Amino acid sequence: MPDSTVKEPVATQTAATPLNKQETGPEVYFRKGFGLKSEVQAELASDYSGRLVDLLREREFRLESGGTTVRLAREFGFCYGVERAVDYAYQTRRKFPDRKVFLAGEIIHNPHVNTKLRDMGVEILQIGPDGIDYSGVGSDDVVILPAFGVTIKDFETLRAIGCVMVDTTCGSVLNVWKRVESYAKGGFTSLIHGKYYHEETRATASQATKWGAHYFVVRNMEEAKVVCDFIEGRLDAAELMSRFSHAASPGFDPDRDLKRIGVANQTTMLARESLAIGVEIGQAMARAHGEEYAKENFRTFDTICSATQERQDAVIELLEQPLDVMVVIGGYNSSNTISLAALCAERVRTYHIEDASAIDPVAGTIRFRPPGAKEDSIESGWLSLDRPVEVGLTAGASTPNNKIGDTVARIFATRGIEAQAIL
Repeated sequence: MPDSTVKEPVATQTAATPLNKQETGPEVYFRKGFGLKSEVQAELASDYSGRLVDLLREREFRLESGGTTVRLAREFGFCYGVERAVDYAYQTRRKFPDRKVFLAGEIIHNPHVNTKLRDMGVEILQIGPDGIDYSGVGSDDVVILPAFGVTIKDFETLRAIGCVMVDTTCGSVLNVWKRVESYAKGGFTSLIHGKYYHEETRATASQATKWGAHYFVVRNMEEAKVVCDFIEGRLDAAELMSRFSHAASPGFDPDRDLKRIGVANQTTMLARESLAIGVEIGQAMARAHGEEYAKENFRTFDTICSATQERQDAVIELLEQPLDVMVVIGGYNSSNTISLAALCAERVRTYHIEDASAIDPVAGTIRFRPPGAKEDSIESGWLSLDRPVEVGLTAGASTPNNKIGDTVARIFATRGIEAQAIL
């Protein structure tokens, strides 16, 4: 089958945005901040910078003392989209000191950042089964839209309220929206590689329903192959929908809606799996209907964000080192962090921790979330004390540098080495 995988160009800041200033008025919708970056920069640096991370950069991402070596992946932590979202949230609080400021769900998937925003007086609106409840938001209030984006229904609700909206949606997410909207215009169903309950996937799926089109969400290759079974006639529509009714658009009819397919993805998924799913679906369509049919009725584009790809590539490079263990830092609900941990676990003993507090140097324990688990585990003696050790380290795109630095300090402390010894 001809290669229909194309690298998507970077979206402009307003591409695929359901609202713009002309629709809502110049004082209602903001996407480019308020020109207050210099005023909040010191506060941001105080809250999130890390001296040990700076030192790791200065020393080629490697610190060694007392037979303990910590190697940090060369791409890690806050990406541009996250930095921008957090920066705009701080600017918003500064711009509107006397107004009620709400956040439509978490700004990013990091508990410390969200707690800090709460401490600044930002109220986080929780996402329920029916979406976000905006009943407490008034026309004089301010609502920050998170880096993941929000659904078209959310936009319409907020526009009707008439409140100020500060849109921090990541440009990489907008890039996917643009592609999904083009699928919808062309009569293609968007098959989305993602987590159906994730904020970004919910927002992307809503874009797919424009022009009367549909969406279908698959979590992984295993689920994608079930779709292939339907396409190739090994599974009927009723069986498919009994398994995926929660992950498909309302009124989805597999016999009708899987005739033309465009593959997209949640930007933080495992890149190689997203690309492989596109290939698998395309090949299934070619086998079922012929090469010419697939050429006309199947599309796939590489819409994994560059920061996600760079962090995954950096981890793969780090894993070439002779590591004893790997520590991955980030929220347990952070999709990109989960993907990093999964990559690492294929090659070395890996611990996904939410922050440095998971490491207890005195007790010699680590509290972590095993791959695929929903509860934490605690392990004693996770770091050998009687021989030299090499520890690999990386962090998800929503993990600030200070939390990475704290983790480095606790790793050394577990081996009886004080931070001053490595400064």
